[in-house]
Amino acid sequence: MDAENTLYLDLKDGRVVIELRPDLAPNHVARIKELAREKFYDGLKFHRVIPDFMAQTGCPKGTGTGGSGKNLKAEFSKEKHVRGTCSMARAASPDSADSQFFICFGDTPHLDRQYTVWGLVTEGMDFVDSIKKGAGRGGSVDSPDCIVRLRVAADSED
Repeated sequence: MDAENTLYLDLKDGRVVIELRPDLAPNHVARIKELAREKFYDGLKFHRVIPDFMAQTGCPKGTGTGGSGKNLKAEFSKEKHVRGTCSMARAASPDSADSQFFICFGDTPHLDRQYTVWGLVTEGMDFVDSIKKGAGRGGSVDSPDCIVRLRVAADSED
């Protein structure tokens, strides 16, 4: 394991280990690590969770309308959106990704080459599966689950 390119995503049910992919998205990986080191993600809600699709987080407002204030240029790749893929959420503009990201519950080929893939869950996908799901097509969640904490493994005490 490369501790500098591994994240520990602690959820209510347990720890999720994410392998970062700087080879695919160096700028996005650097920004995710920077935000993790600032403890930006701690306590943020999974505000949009669509069963059999994905769980989205990273909005400081908890609504899907906020971010860290720094948009990133798209780093699209040929990497497939499969179960456990971590990818950036964005608005209509390809270069509008900020701090929001999602984790895929299953294969989602319609997202390939349209969203920046920056990591893959390597352990704890069952904890991702247990994130409280939203209702309706939009996936809005009442009383959503939150990130307990997100850390770069190299900085973690455990």
